[in-house]
Amino acid sequence: MVDRSRTENLRMGALDPATPSSSSSSYSYSKAANTDIRSPSSTASPLPPSVSRLWRPAAQRNLRNQWSKLAALRQQWNSASSSGRSHATSLVNAYLSEKYMPSMELGVLSDMPDIRKKASWKFFRQQELHRSKVLSSYKDLVDVVTQMARLSKSMRCYLKASSSTPLVQFSGCSEDMNDPGDGGGIPVFAFRSISCFEKLAEELVQMFIFELNLKRLLVLELLSLSCESSMVKRFNWSDELYAGEFNDLSVCNLYSGEASEPVKPRLLVSKSDVPTARHTQQLNHETMQVYLTTWLAEVNIDSQRVDEIFSEIREEMHVNIS
Repeated sequence: MVDRSRTENLRMGALDPATPSSSSSSYSYSKAANTDIRSPSSTASPLPPSVSRLWRPAAQRNLRNQWSKLAALRQQWNSASSSGRSHATSLVNAYLSEKYMPSMELGVLSDMPDIRKKASWKFFRQQELHRSKVLSSYKDLVDVVTQMARLSKSMRCYLKASSSTPLVQFSGCSEDMNDPGDGGGIPVFAFRSISCFEKLAEELVQMFIFELNLKRLLVLELLSLSCESSMVKRFNWSDELYAGEFNDLSVCNLYSGEASEPVKPRLLVSKSDVPTARHTQQLNHETMQVYLTTWLAEVNIDSQRVDEIFSEIREEMHVNIS
């Protein structure tokens, strides 16, 4: 059961109206509807009572849609993250095979002409393939988080002004500066107001934003493997890893226009920045194993807390989202 006193305390802090999403859907209900929805809160709504009764089902539908999408994006993140680590592992293995080929004992194969040269070239080509796939997985992760960030700002439901229809319409886009889109802070389902749902979404998305930024640092290192070869570019933190990356990162507040580079990665728990200075020496096997383990661990995402958030949402909405 939801702790009513805890929920009431959460509802006391109001957030600023969220930035509306241009792709939000509109919801229409007849003005003749007069369903009496009783609220456990005495908070007054800025909407007329007849409109306020219609606002709640529209807001409920919007929240269900947004949280269902967030749950789906969480699964997409897991898939892209798993794929990225798999490609990163293959990239590291190919790099190490090429690196140690000159000193490997080949046995009877050592008498074959240019065997080391041909094997090294094959391992290098494998690195090119897996480097491309690592970058593709990273782009997928960026896409997931940018969608999450937009959804977290699309929780509100605004009255849609219309003089040409007898229907009361609602939308995710604000058309009236006096309409905060939160129904005056009244509970949308049983206990939580719009601002409470926004706070939970913000907490959830912030974990993935921090983890995305840390993964960018790992991708930067992985893409720069074999940089001793002139055919491989060594990336710096301020470099754009793919066309349009900085625009995507701006959606998540991960790009600093003042510094003209992505914000420094940090750990969510300690709030401490992770150094991005590059080392001139080649990465050894142990260091690369740490990178792969860090990718797998996803240290900025508290999986238990993520499950708790979705469990709370399921209990409040009475819908099956995962």
